[in-house]
Amino acid sequence: MRTPVLRFAIALLLGWLLPLAAGAQIIGLTFDGGLDPAQERRAAGWNARILRALEKQHVHAIVFPSLRHIGGTAGLPLVERWSAAGHGVGNHTASHWSLASADVSLHDFIADVQRAEAVLGGLPTWVPMLRFPYLKEGDTRDKRDGMRAWMSRNGYRAAPVSIDTSDGYYNQRYLALQAAGRSEAVRRLTRAYVRHLLDRAAYYDTLAREVLGRSPAHVLRLHVNAINAATLPAVIEAFRNKGWHFVAARKAFEDPLYRMQPDTLPAGESIVWALARQRGVEELRHPPEDAGYERPLLRRQGIPP
Repeated sequence: MRTPVLRFAIALLLGWLLPLAAGAQIIGLTFDGGLDPAQERRAAGWNARILRALEKQHVHAIVFPSLRHIGGTAGLPLVERWSAAGHGVGNHTASHWSLASADVSLHDFIADVQRAEAVLGGLPTWVPMLRFPYLKEGDTRDKRDGMRAWMSRNGYRAAPVSIDTSDGYYNQRYLALQAAGRSEAVRRLTRAYVRHLLDRAAYYDTLAREVLGRSPAHVLRLHVNAINAATLPAVIEAFRNKGWHFVAARKAFEDPLYRMQPDTLPAGESIVWALARQRGVEELRHPPEDAGYERPLLRRQGIPP
């Protein structure tokens, strides 16, 4: 029987050896948040569906659980299933505080990262990578640079994303329509959601080519939630049909893009977006992803927003 560590090693090896066509668009999957089975009776089922989809599609991901979202240790068994399946487990803090908040000090944020590591750091596939909550990396230079220095001293890497989405908003609409028994609207919403992900991937890839002069190995951020449990097989198939090639998330993070540190304040968001902002690219959305952009799109498609 394969141990979690062996599964992890095999996935990484396949990520390195996977042959890619010249100029192919490359993508790795990451998932934020997590689920609390004490608060959501469907949590275990959603978690299992996502893991089954990843296994069937031979996609190796990294999950970044927040202790706040998994209910402290209540949802730890669900995170352990990610590790047992060979997926990486990173740090998304204990309290899911925004480092861009004036109410959150650098000292308190670091302590919160350490609290999460104390719970998650013993898992077999633990990776010392930090996914900043809300993708916010600091509202001041002292906080931004202080966190970067702490990570360097303590063996951490940041885990930026290149492709961000509004999957949280789509998940809210999905659950609301399900609860209302609007089955046809649910079907239309899930199709719209897949189009949304493809659209955002195309946007950030175009922006990356403008800023970097190339298409990098992209990192897509999704959340452990209901809509991704329902649509992940269709999402992966749609991306592959558009010419995207999935690699292990750890492999995607080896792209030099994710070692870059944009000089922006407030810091954060998609690293591609931040680099574009640093360069002064015009007509960037502020914020880059938001429910306000999606409501009118859904309304035009006749889907209750």
